[in-house]
Amino acid sequence: MAYILENDVLQLECTQKGGEMLHLVKKSTGRETLYQGDQGWSGRNPSLFPMVGNTYTKDYEIDGKKYAMKNHGLIRYATLKCESKEDKLVFSLDANEETLAQYPFNFHFEIGYKLDGNKVLINYHIKNNDERDMPFGFGLHPGFKLDDEFSTYTLDFEKEENAKQLLFDPSYEKNVEYQDVAFKEWKLSRDDVKKYATIIYKDLKSSFVTLKHGDDEVVRVSIEGYPYLALWTHDSESDFLCIEPWYSHGDFEKETPNFYHREGTMILKPNEEWTCSYWIEVL
Repeated sequence: MAYILENDVLQLECTQKGGEMLHLVKKSTGRETLYQGDQGWSGRNPSLFPMVGNTYTKDYEIDGKKYAMKNHGLIRYATLKCESKEDKLVFSLDANEETLAQYPFNFHFEIGYKLDGNKVLINYHIKNNDERDMPFGFGLHPGFKLDDEFSTYTLDFEKEENAKQLLFDPSYEKNVEYQDVAFKEWKLSRDDVKKYATIIYKDLKSSFVTLKHGDDEVVRVSIEGYPYLALWTHDSESDFLCIEPWYSHGDFEKETPNFYHREGTMILKPNEEWTCSYWIEVL
């Protein structure tokens, strides 16, 4: 079943599968903003919890017992409950037998969507309902549709950046490196995607990025408060870009650290809650 929010500017359609957005259409033009999962990558805009990426060994240990999850965690594969209000959609998932077999913690997870003019406001709420500390990672993976060839687009950053780029070897044969980089924009390049697999920045100053086609602004995405920003597309001749704010990341070296101590992991004490948000502005 699809759930719809709309105002004078936008129509947003969501699904219970992963609590994801299916369509985001600007009414004045009829243009679809979101990638439709039809060019090499079957995803669309998954929420990454309680893991971004995966561990090197594809499993991990909690209290002496091994567990395993698919890439990017549990939410993207789950069917969430939906509460539809007049101006808001709230999707939620509570720990169950299936999730506990992969991630042994009782959690409550919510995604909320609301429209504000030409913006979609997206809020996350995570609560630890367990009796022990709960470690988790979190990230976003929204894909945006490109109507022209990949290289005709530019991603413009709000501010001049002097940041770190995380360089990793997908084969795990080399240690991860952090390279100093300075830029104001990235001209979308398949060569860059092939070279870096995923472009990952750390320590950005910008609070948002704007996808542009020539002089025309297409969509703006907030990244404020997120320690990492990843940029990715499928290695086929696909016309979409994922703009991914992350709090944590997968393993990039041949080791699987203690799950509580992986870089970017956050810890919730029993009954403690955590929230974050971002927005998408259709231009």
